Amino acid sequence: MIDPRLLKTFCSLVDIGHFTRTAEQLFMTQSGVSQHIRKLEDQLQTRLLIRDARQFILTDAGQRLYRQGKSLLADMEHLAASVIDDPEYQGEVRVMSPGSVGLKLYPQLLIQQSQHPGLSIDYRFAPNREIEQAIAQRRIDLGFTSQPPHHEDVKSQPVAEEPLLLVIPKQADYAAVPQWQTLCDLGFIGHPDAEHHAGLLLQANYSSFEHVEQFIRRGFSNQISLILQPVSLGLGFTVLPSYAVEAFSEQDKIATFALNQPVSETLYQIEHRQSPLPKRVQTVATEIRQILSASALNVPR
Repeated sequence: MIDPRLLKTFCSLVDIGHFTRTAEQLFMTQSGVSQHIRKLEDQLQTRLLIRDARQFILTDAGQRLYRQGKSLLADMEHLAASVIDDPEYQGEVRVMSPGSVGLKLYPQLLIQQSQHPGLSIDYRFAPNREIEQAIAQRRIDLGFTSQPPHHEDVKSQPVAEEPLLLVIPKQADYAAVPQWQTLCDLGFIGHPDAEHHAGLLLQANYSSFEHVEQFIRRGFSNQISLILQPVSLGLGFTVLPSYAVEAFSEQDKIATFALNQPVSETLYQIEHRQSPLPKRVQTVATEIRQILSASALNVPR
């Protein structure tokens, strides 16, 4: 293997064309430059240049080494610069969150990416446990969960509160907060987190509530963007986090309620305990916190 220090001395000598000036440029002695050239020739077991008085000419091997060596040294300098460089708006940022907050964040992050084309946003929707595992295994840079992590390699900080909302079809006789019997008559639209969400909100507001099985099951969807479709058609009610409700396109067909005893889920930003965030990830994390902070000012009441 060629010693990069020797190669740099050789290429500098060829560029400058003079031993003394090369020594001055590299802060070496002239004998040091000569010694580097001899060591390089010994490593390659071939002659690289022929000295003639104060001048030298390259051998055929020397010419080939110079051409390829210059390219190699340039690649090494570029590699070093790319490793050290830590731009704020350049590179891929891998993010995971539950579907509801993802519906809120992903379109906003795409706006930031359009303003900074060097950014690449890789956004995945996933349940809390999968997000935590992805952070622990360093498969993503940044995670957001609705529960604090338990893995020892994952740290967290609370960044926002996402209200849970009761969502019913928008009909004239449902203008007020729905009565218990109204919910029973409507029936329930299920989703993967429905039991958890309904339990939190309905338990706090309806003394008759025990579990979601008390309601007739009117349907189920595991696609966060489609859960409110049957509700909008009058087929039942459900309970969802506010960002999922906000993202639904047919707002004129649903009515939402935070109820008399509002209930929220805490959103946590999670990251690997031993992996400092690059600047591009810090930039995206700051943007996300700003989005969530602004959204908190527009919570349905």
